[in-house]
Amino acid sequence: MKFTISFLLFFWVLIPFAFSDLKVGFYNSSCPKAEYIVRQVVQTNFNKNNFITAAFLRMHFHDCFARGCDASILIDSMPGKESEKDAAPNKSVRGYEIIDEIKRILEKVCPSTVSCADIISLATRDSVVLAGGPNYNVPTGRRDGLIISTLEEINIPSPRSSISDALKFFNSKGMTLEEMVTLLGAHTVGFTHCNFIRNRLSNHSSMEPSLRNKLVGLCSMQGDPNVFLDQNTSFVFDNQFYNQILLERGVLAFDQQFASDSMTKKVVMRFARNGESFMERFVDAMIKMGNIGVLLGNEGEIRRNCRVFNS
Repeated sequence: MKFTISFLLFFWVLIPFAFSDLKVGFYNSSCPKAEYIVRQVVQTNFNKNNFITAAFLRMHFHDCFARGCDASILIDSMPGKESEKDAAPNKSVRGYEIIDEIKRILEKVCPSTVSCADIISLATRDSVVLAGGPNYNVPTGRRDGLIISTLEEINIPSPRSSISDALKFFNSKGMTLEEMVTLLGAHTVGFTHCNFIRNRLSNHSSMEPSLRNKLVGLCSMQGDPNVFLDQNTSFVFDNQFYNQILLERGVLAFDQQFASDSMTKKVVMRFARNGESFMERFVDAMIKMGNIGVLLGNEGEIRRNCRVFNS
């Protein structure tokens, strides 16, 4: 479902939008084609593989919720220093090669101008739009970090986390309960692997029987198959994920508990009933998340290669 937040677009036309010191159209003068270039590369790759929406959402989330939205997740490991991408919570993050492709083109057109952190934010937005999600303006002007996060800083909620533990984590980043439930909606285009759900399938957890039977069959296959988190509209960015967990069709136990916990159930029900409400709140939550721990002005650097620090 294509959805444009028309009120916000109207607001931005009337008043130049700034979020803290980030600004929509930051590159209008210094690199006018920056957002166009990002969009074209994302479009080309989406046409080949529409899994990239889930990949970029995961990358953006995992980058911002460590040290902040500074593209530190893109740095490769160095002798004696393990990178964030090699930390256990990030081993399933994908899409690095697309970021590299975008950066190579931008460096030819506008050398040392567009940050890797902004590329992640823009590419995530563009991939969401291509999957049928909301189109929204991304405030830009982030700088790239100079520090790799420690393992303690990458302590992102796992599929085995409780809602209360996840909420503590989100609160520590300045995010609310509703924003946590909203960002969980990105699982509408997400997937996991059988290894993460075998215990859920083998015990007597609340899962709709036909789905359990289907997944037991899938996960009995050789290897570690992908399992879509939204078993209804797996490649479409919509509100169906919330309807699915209300029907006890949550693939992850972590997801399913949001439909029954007293703190989160009302938000889940509201988003299940009203897709437009979910889309609007998702835009707000993404913009707010994209402002976590950003580096501005002369802080950090503009990397020439997103995988390595400049010096």
